This record gives sequence, C-alpha cells and structure tokens, in this order.
Amino acid sequence: MTKQSLSAKKHPETTLRNSASTGDSKEPQVPDYLVKTYWWAYLHPRSVQIFERQWIVNLILWGNFSKLRDSALDAIGQRISGRTLQVACVYGNFTQKLAQRLSPGASLDVIDVAPIQLENLQKKLKDRKNVALSRQNASNLQFEDNLFDQVVLFFLLHELPEDVRAKTVREVLRVVKPGGKIVFVDYHRPVRLHPHRYIMRPILRYLEPYALDLWQNEITSWLTREDPPVRVEKQTYFGGLYQKVVMTR
Repeated sequence: MTKQSLSAKKHPETTLRNSASTGDSKEPQVPDYLVKTYWWAYLHPRSVQIFERQWIVNLILWGNFSKLRDSALDAIGQRISGRTLQVACVYGNFTQKLAQRLSPGASLDVIDVAPIQLENLQKKLKDRKNVALSRQNASNLQFEDNLFDQVVLFFLLHELPEDVRAKTVREVLRVVKPGGKIVFVDYHRPVRLHPHRYIMRPILRYLEPYALDLWQNEITSWLTREDPPVRVEKQTYFGGLYQKVVMTR
C-alpha cells in the first residue's frame, strides 16, 4: 500500500478496502507469530463463530468488558469529532459503540492484518456511514504522519511480541496529530493479594505468551526518546488486572 489517506468520508457506507483498491498489488502477510500463537482465536472460521458473542468476550474479561469499553470511549469523548483510528478488530460491540459516538462529519478507520477479522467486522457494522476498514499491519501503518485526532487500541498490545509491540506503539504515536490522544486498554499486573493474580498467570502463560510483558513493563517503555508524548495518564481496574493508558501527543 502507498501511504495515503483512506478517508471514510469518501465512502458513505462501511467499506472493506484492500491493497488492490489503493493501487498496490502486495498485501501485508499475516505474521508468523499470529499464525502460530493465535490461529485458534482469530484466524480459523470456527473462532469467529465461537468468540463473536457478547457474553463470551465479557466472560473472558471477568465481567469487565462493558466497563473497559466505555472507559476507553469516554477517554476520547461522548461525542467524537475528527478522524479516529482503531488498530485491530475487536470481538463484541466495541466498534459499533465507537461508531455510534461519531459526530456528523467525523470518520473512523479500522485496520487489521487478518482478512477474516475485517470481514466479520464489516458484517457487524453493515451500512454504518463514515467507517472504512483496511488490511494493514499495526507495526507498519500505511497512513501519513499526523493524520488522526485520536487512536484506540483495545486489548491488542498483549498479543504482540515485544519488537512488534514497540513498533506499533511508535507507529500510532506517529500517525496521531499533535495534541491528539492515543488510548490503550490492556492487561496489567494485579495487586499482590488479588486472587486472579494466581489464576491469570498460568492462563496467560499458556494462551497469551506475550501478555505477561505487560505485567512487567509500562506501556511507555516501548516509546523512543525522539518524540515522547506530552502527557501520560494511567488508570487501573479490577484490582489492577486491567489498565487504561491515555497518551496525549
């Protein structure tokens, strides 16, 4: 893909765009780590049938899905103006709720590297206006600098190897405008006496092998010194098991 604006305003209904539509015949490949580690959750057709249920995603987050979703969206605004980027598709109604908050004239871009996830999201959004979907790799965004007013990553970082995670954090900082926000919601190390601390550690180690990095490191540790955010705000939830970090560039 060439680096260009994939503006939803030019496409009044939800569109799924691929590299062929942007004049580039080469699409990003699904990364090896995703195939090896998360095929069962995101790449197999049966996965979508199983996990695309609101009660299941809520159960996975111990009943905290709606609270974390609304907290992420509230950090952007009750009414969202300008241009928003969501990095990676999300099971459940996260994107639908985000799209409902768009002000007239606002737009939403959603990227994901897995075609099956984009197709699933397109079905959920149906004819939602001012939303455009495109196949891209989060660690190599095909957008120009300073393009978005806000960017949101909802439970993505824990699924990325450390080098990919670092590139992704730097990429989203690159594409957001000065003064814009980046909202991360993800796992976090719970307090010492939290019972889920001992339940979640083996679960994450087995099913989410990169997630424990977020127990050991702050999200800011994957930034470079060249262009640090102006402000970083952090809030934890459910005894510290989850976190929301808002960076203002």
